[in-house]
Amino acid sequence: MPKQVIKQGEDRMLKTIEATKKEFSLVRTGKANPAILNVISIDYYGAPMPLNQIASISVPEPQMLMVKPYDKSILKQIEKAIQVANLGFNPINDGEVIRIPISPLTEQIRKDLVKQVKKLAEENKVAIRNIRRDIIDELKKMEKDSLISEDVLKKSTDEVQKLTDKYIGQIDQLAKEKEQIILSF
Repeated sequence: MPKQVIKQGEDRMLKTIEATKKEFSLVRTGKANPAILNVISIDYYGAPMPLNQIASISVPEPQMLMVKPYDKSILKQIEKAIQVANLGFNPINDGEVIRIPISPLTEQIRKDLVKQVKKLAEENKVAIRNIRRDIIDELKKMEKDSLISEDVLKKSTDEVQKLTDKYIGQIDQLAKEKEQIILSF
């Protein structure tokens, strides 16, 4: 029974790692990355649609994104959505596609992005610690209800701590890699 609680907690920790990777992919690096536009959705025939489902997003050059909508009638809407998203881009609409030049990052912007990565990493490490707390609370409740012994509680708590350390280490590693990418010129 404790194994089941620990497994559920580990699944939640894995989801936190995946969320961390997704959040990090949205942070600019100075190179064109289509994932940056994943936060943009367009009102398409009355329903909000993610940009990547109504247009192809490509990287023709290292400092350029190109958005080619499947339906050219929404070109203006896409251009406006990119501007409103406040990502710091100035899209260029040529009537066929939207080109988004990615300006090189200044030293100050790089430092700000590193701070943002550290903040995201810390938030996700807190999420992992909260999951650890939930698992341990559940195990303590099981011990209090005499479903498990004190020895099993101690052993399970140690196992949960090892999992927590493992996943926090993964977040630290992801953050370190992202920082290196941001700071590389």
